[in-house]
Amino acid sequence: MVAQVSGGIVGAGVLCLIASGHAGFDVHAGFASNGYGDHSPGGYGLTAALVCEVVMTFAFLFLILGSTHGRAPQGFAPIAIGLCLTFIHLISILVTNTSVNPARSTAPVLFAGGWAVEQLWLFWVAPMAGALIAGFVYRWLSPDVPAQVDVSGR
Repeated sequence: MVAQVSGGIVGAGVLCLIASGHAGFDVHAGFASNGYGDHSPGGYGLTAALVCEVVMTFAFLFLILGSTHGRAPQGFAPIAIGLCLTFIHLISILVTNTSVNPARSTAPVLFAGGWAVEQLWLFWVAPMAGALIAGFVYRWLSPDVPAQVDVSGR
């Protein structure tokens, strides 16, 4: 978690330096922070944002668990994960600017401040809830231990 948040902060800092070179750039306008209500790109409220982030994170983690399972076809996980994340963004950018990762949400907030800090709680709670639900549901649907991969070539 520390590495992800730290990396996000460094990345947001670099983007802030680049963007501040453009006339009219205002970091306090949001800087791609996640938001709901007046700060949602599509004007979606708190409940819609919460449901969207929980469901999107659930779907993402469920897919990750399935595509990296020991019995899943080898080598296809990156394709499935990348396409899933693209689909999630297409759905949720208009709702919340897409979080599904608290580190992604935290970094721009440190630069934008104000309302973004006040709404950050949702973008920690919802992804953690979605991930927990995905873990429990995946385990319930797939209670078997992943098959052992024989790397000896026999």
